[in-house]
Amino acid sequence: MKKFIILIILLFPINVFARSVTVMDMDTNRVLYEENQYDVRLIASISKIMTTLVTLNNSNIKDMVTVTDSVLKSFGSGIYISVGEEISLENLLYGLMLRSGNDAAIQIAEYVAGSMDGFAELMNETAKSIGMNSTTFINSSGLENNSGLGNKSTSYDMALLMSEAMKNETFKTIVGTKSKTVKTNLKTYVWHNKNKLLSSYEYCTGGKTGFTEKARRTLVTTATKDNMNLTIVTLNDPNDFSNHKNLYEKYFKLYKSYKVLDKRNLNLDNKNYYIKDDVYLTLTEKEYKNIEIEPIIYNTNISDIVGIYNIKLNNKTLKTIYIYEKIDKKTNKEESFFNKIINFFKNLF
Repeated sequence: MKKFIILIILLFPINVFARSVTVMDMDTNRVLYEENQYDVRLIASISKIMTTLVTLNNSNIKDMVTVTDSVLKSFGSGIYISVGEEISLENLLYGLMLRSGNDAAIQIAEYVAGSMDGFAELMNETAKSIGMNSTTFINSSGLENNSGLGNKSTSYDMALLMSEAMKNETFKTIVGTKSKTVKTNLKTYVWHNKNKLLSSYEYCTGGKTGFTEKARRTLVTTATKDNMNLTIVTLNDPNDFSNHKNLYEKYFKLYKSYKVLDKRNLNLDNKNYYIKDDVYLTLTEKEYKNIEIEPIIYNTNISDIVGIYNIKLNNKTLKTIYIYEKIDKKTNKEESFFNKIINFFKNLF
């Protein structure tokens, strides 16, 4: 009976009522499923994923921040910090991501970039570097302004962003935190994560919720199971938590993590060539049988990187892995010493 139920799940698609959906393999950025993933929409507070990444990349999160009266402009969800309160930038990020604090978003932007416009510029520069070609940020919170304008993106771009952000261990820790107690010079806070999947779905590793009247419900989550790392983005989805869980269950059943490169058995002519880790890819059984792996060796002495493995599926590159050469440190030291002697005598004449 159990096998029959699983078969039904795999054969018939899940009804997803989001306006835009992307299911992405975080290790390769390959899209496993999508609906309208390139439609540009308001994204609300999932914008704060970028706010956090920009902050981590451009500041020392251990810095202590004195809250200014700029937070008095905040409305909507907040952590209710007070003017004059002293709180670390790191704890502001926890308040931002767990409770979606718009006051935290304003204070972070002011501290990191000096102004909201300056911070938005950093957000857009980062988006461009990631390849988010259909995304525009105007603020750190995701709220629409008085003219009704807000941060806009696509489910595909936001999946790219989450895949990139989850490479940062501090970001990963913050978004995977279920609750956080914070003490400042004025108050003690206890924050519980608004991402319900962290408590209701055992494989969930993080995410960010969002809502405004114009954007409706937006949600980004991540999950890991059996060495597979997926992220799901839904825009304008009234049943987002349930849909995310169902999509994870479906695609964790359809796919498997296959070892496609073994670092101990590379079958290369030069035994001094190596890769740093075994390589696993999320694939169906049929895809695994059709994987093509092409080693390309360069003729270069610029670094210890001597080539790449180009891993392809249906003539498309899924992943590129660097090939390194083992360097004899003793020989290198001798050559270095020899070069120093030569250079010494050259300088004499």
